[in-house]
Amino acid sequence: MKKKYLVGVALVITLMFSPGLSPTAMAHFGMIIPSDSMVMQDDNRTINLKLSFSHPFEIIGMELVKPKVFGVVANGKESDLLGKLKQARVMDHTAWEIKYKVKRPGNYVFYMEPTPYWEPAEDCFIVHLTKTVVTAFGDDEGWDEEIGLKTEIVPLSKPFGLYAGNVFQGIVKKDGQPVPYAEVEVEYFNDRKKFHAPTDYMVTQTIKADKNGVFTYAAPKAGWWGFAALSEADYKIKHDGVDKGVEIGAVIWVRFHEMK
Repeated sequence: MKKKYLVGVALVITLMFSPGLSPTAMAHFGMIIPSDSMVMQDDNRTINLKLSFSHPFEIIGMELVKPKVFGVVANGKESDLLGKLKQARVMDHTAWEIKYKVKRPGNYVFYMEPTPYWEPAEDCFIVHLTKTVVTAFGDDEGWDEEIGLKTEIVPLSKPFGLYAGNVFQGIVKKDGQPVPYAEVEVEYFNDRKKFHAPTDYMVTQTIKADKNGVFTYAAPKAGWWGFAALSEADYKIKHDGVDKGVEIGAVIWVRFHEMK
């Protein structure tokens, strides 16, 4: 019995420290990536949004079953878009997409509540409440409003119109209240694997909010950046008849642009 135990421990240690399997490189992110984050008068007014679940820097996809909720909040109105989602493939895994026509000026907050994802390695379920903001036709109001998710990142900087190197700030909230000293994971959508991290520590960067739940990050590169503040839900979900914890994440995706 003791021999089997030692073999098991050795296997776990081997997996933990094998190249490419470091725990520092395994952050999950719910993703909503639109084809355009700023729709101007002369632009194509139909945007394509792709919903997925992945390790975005490493471009390792995971299965995303159809979300429980998908919608948009714009001009004070909330619209259910779940029935309009079409199955797609992102990073060679099941994902979802939608073509959405922007008709009026405004800030369009697209959001997703996924079906809980069972993660055996962490012995818990994962639910990433994910959102992104698309602005249209010069409207500049309402980008900092909460949309009422269980946990969410409320922007203090505009979540659009940012140059690479600009600072993005947000408040981490849970049940409508700021989360003091919340830990926020930050990861770059390394589309087409253009970039390589010098070490696994730099795949996912981690920052902490202050006592008011406010965090600050300066993006060093143009592209899409994801910010995920994780916490434990106040409910359990059964797995094989046993109550398991639920990791809920407040996730926002923000695009930064090169100055040309």
